[in-house]
Amino acid sequence: MPRSAGLPRRPQLADEVAAHLRNLIMSGEARPGEYLRLDQVAAELGVSVTPVREALAALRGEDMVELEPHRGFVVAPLSEVDVADMFELQAGLATTLLGRAAANLSAGDLDELERLNDELADAANVPDPAELERLEYDFHRAINRAAHSRKLSWFLRNATVYLPRPFYSSDPEWRELTVASHRKILRALRKGDVATGGVEMHRHVTESGARLIAHLEKTGLWREE
Repeated sequence: MPRSAGLPRRPQLADEVAAHLRNLIMSGEARPGEYLRLDQVAAELGVSVTPVREALAALRGEDMVELEPHRGFVVAPLSEVDVADMFELQAGLATTLLGRAAANLSAGDLDELERLNDELADAANVPDPAELERLEYDFHRAINRAAHSRKLSWFLRNATVYLPRPFYSSDPEWRELTVASHRKILRALRKGDVATGGVEMHRHVTESGARLIAHLEKTGLWREE
């Protein structure tokens, strides 16, 4: 099937191809049961077959695709519960990390987070999808690093690879809600109100999940099951 968008630059590594395919799957552009042909994907992205094969092998290990003998790679089933579970897991990890980071964030750190969010607001008005995605990532990474919990941060980082970032950065309402949510988190942290900050962080993540689920429902993804 034709894709709505390719990569912003030619991928040279299998993980870049894998990221692109995850975005297609998680945004509903590639549907469960659809075959991902090596030659077709390679042609769409302007790469050789080798990184595509490696990417699909990696996605198979993540249960994003399945390999059918003599037929190729096919998008694995993805239920509404699966998507909700992904975001609930992310929300729990992000909330825990925020609680641990709160004690370590200095006034200067909070000012830096404020600056990142202000830049995010500016990028949202342009909009600049690549810059939006970078700033949103940098905002949360700064909080997670302040938690000094390397393994927990690692688990969260691996969970968030399933976020279809282009889907979110192209959504004007999401951009506005994200900036507002960040401000609520920062306001709570400046007051030392970790509980309120944690509640807002959890809501910030799960509402993003609800937005994706609503989108997938609208595309008829689960009516096809």
